[in-house]
Amino acid sequence: MKQVFFGARLFNGFEFIDDHALITEGATIIGLVPFKERPHGLIERDLGGGILSPGFIDAQINGGGGVLLNETPSVKGISAILEAHRKFGTTHALPTVITDAEEVLVETLAAGKAASGFVPGYLGLHIEGPFIDSIRAGAHPQEHIRKMTEADVDKLEQGRSGVMMLTLAPNKVSSELIRRLTKSGIIVSLGHAEATDHEAFAAIDAGATAVTHLYNAMSPLNHRAPGLVGAALADRRVIAGLIADGHHVDSTAIRVALAAKGPSGIALVSDAMPPAAGGSDMFELQGRTATRIGTKLSLPNGTLAGSAITLLDAIHYLVTDMKVEFKHALQMATSTPAKMLRIDHSFGRLAKGYASSLVHLADDLKVKSVWIDGLNDH
Repeated sequence: MKQVFFGARLFNGFEFIDDHALITEGATIIGLVPFKERPHGLIERDLGGGILSPGFIDAQINGGGGVLLNETPSVKGISAILEAHRKFGTTHALPTVITDAEEVLVETLAAGKAASGFVPGYLGLHIEGPFIDSIRAGAHPQEHIRKMTEADVDKLEQGRSGVMMLTLAPNKVSSELIRRLTKSGIIVSLGHAEATDHEAFAAIDAGATAVTHLYNAMSPLNHRAPGLVGAALADRRVIAGLIADGHHVDSTAIRVALAAKGPSGIALVSDAMPPAAGGSDMFELQGRTATRIGTKLSLPNGTLAGSAITLLDAIHYLVTDMKVEFKHALQMATSTPAKMLRIDHSFGRLAKGYASSLVHLADDLKVKSVWIDGLNDH
């Protein structure tokens, strides 16, 4: 099925393109042409204004629509989470399991394998813990944090289906194990760590290429002890995930990150929990009640418990509240996360040969339509 999309500004992953049409065939983009040169005789999609962008890509999505992956580590749970966020423009994502009992990780890996190639928008899994630093646990339960072993690496290598991102603490996992993980194709992300900048750089030298929710649950930047934050800002070999919800990171700190790394070095992540994308205000997180008040999600002790946002909310916050340039906000939700997840040859851009997974936004940033692999989903 060939389709031609026109009538909206096109965002190609980096820049806006005016007076052009996008042509797709099935799940693939086959070209962009000037509007006057668009082919006729195809299925026509006159968008009537707004912006047509690549679908958003979320590398850290714990839940949504009332579902939490840790509590529902199954194909059904994965599908429900992705479907909830897809209504808000996220066409592809890594469902994320946080530190938990061993059997939860085993069930999640099995569910990931079963979901691969079956659940629309499923790219793979983000395993956040348990190989983290108890000093920077955040909302992760202390009783399940532990050291990584060779057997753990075996299990992760065998359980990988599609993309796998693993968050670990560089001061708790050896460079040898990090090197082995990265050589097997696992994306190592540094986070939940009271690490020095030297420990972080050693992990990056061993192959780590990402940082999990920059600033949160990590050693901060001090002028004599730069910590993990300093290493992340200084080293362009890593792309840092960022939760832009007005609670996790102060707006000035976001400006610092953008000044240091630019939109090509910062990937928006939702870190979403069940209240996001249509879920209720309260849920159980490993025996603790988490509550949403406004847009803030926290445990009874005040610890932030993930977020209640979608990537669309993050874009809206950057553009509306912080006055970040629109194209930069969109880039951080499309081409940059695609690069971080090493899928930038197929996703995150409007270009020939790329996936026809698209989101049509109105001028007020509301989602009008979503296509995943060329099929209209919303």
